[in-house]
Amino acid sequence: MTQPFRHGNLYESKLWNGLSLQLLEDRIELALLENLHALSSAVHPGGFSDANRIINWKVPLTYQCDDPVRDIVKQCKAWECNPDTTVGLITAAKLTHASVAEFEGDRFKLLCCTTVGTRNAARAGKPRSTFSAYSAGTINVIVLIDGQMTEAAMVNAVITATEAKSAALQQLRIIEMATGDIATGTTTDAIVIGVTQSASWNAVHAYAGAATTIGCSIGEAVYETVLEAASTQDEE
Repeated sequence: MTQPFRHGNLYESKLWNGLSLQLLEDRIELALLENLHALSSAVHPGGFSDANRIINWKVPLTYQCDDPVRDIVKQCKAWECNPDTTVGLITAAKLTHASVAEFEGDRFKLLCCTTVGTRNAARAGKPRSTFSAYSAGTINVIVLIDGQMTEAAMVNAVITATEAKSAALQQLRIIEMATGDIATGTTTDAIVIGVTQSASWNAVHAYAGAATTIGCSIGEAVYETVLEAASTQDEE
């Protein structure tokens, strides 16, 4: 794992030709030469989509908006990105402290990029005051896979990644301020799973639990990047 933007603004994948990450003034852009089949909880578009660009947009802690989708689409046009093939995330975390990990395994390659802000850390399953408006803070996890996966396996990957995120927060003893309990995430976390679905691998991953080769790597990548980004978030 590495934090490439602590001292630079460009990261080119060591394993995946054509995949690059760039830190720009107010965002991290992940750009690919080909479209991915993506599953996300992103502001835009969310659910399943095809994408060749993923943007993690940094907004101020004071950001409030009734229509974040409109904002993301507007920003895409300003950034000269096609909103139809862009997945857009919003965060208030330090982009410079993003953590990146890469793995090559059993008929797949993967890259994980995570940004972490734990100001609104929370433990799922506990009663709390709730709200319907969107607010920024957030742990944003992006997992890109060169390989083939069923859509069920992509959903499984979300579960594995979420468990790994929670394990990293437990390791760091990140707490929910209101209760003092160890947090499982923040109130505004988001995730993207993007897969090339390239047939050249001659294998389709049907599962992505922690005991599978691909699931174990997803878990390791997410755990390591959350650990690194969260443990350094208060550093300059």
